[in-house]
Amino acid sequence: MVNEGESPLAWLARRKDRDGRPFLAPEQVEAGERFRRDMTQAQLLQRVTADWEASAGRAGGVGGAPVAEVAIDARRRVSRAFDAVGPDLAGLVADVCGYLKGLELVESERGWPHRSAKVVLKIALERLALHYGLGGEARGPERARRLLHWGAEDYRPQL
Repeated sequence: MVNEGESPLAWLARRKDRDGRPFLAPEQVEAGERFRRDMTQAQLLQRVTADWEASAGRAGGVGGAPVAEVAIDARRRVSRAFDAVGPDLAGLVADVCGYLKGLELVESERGWPHRSAKVVLKIALERLALHYGLGGEARGPERARRLLHWGAEDYRPQL
């Protein structure tokens, strides 16, 4: 569970650009939140308190799957998301969406110019949204876009 007041993504989602439109598109916000859920399920975030969920039972998350399986699946999703945004943007997505680091902190840690992190984050979230299939155009894997059939090259069905 994330406190919306502490989330840099939620803060940025409420901001407007100079034309009065939301700075982040809804699919970009959803992509960031989805990544956050995967980071949480992957158990990649540090805990401040004891984890009482482990003593509650063996089943967790999705359909009663063991907690370890849920975490492994989530780690695979996080890894695929990192591959989709690329190595230059993966750390930024993890810091802001996963670890909830503020934009100013990210800029100072990386030595970036003031107010540059939000622009770079917007680019990263756009790539993440495309990876998750969110946005204006639905896209699947390359193999799904090819026409496949079982007939020979010159086969034509009888009508």
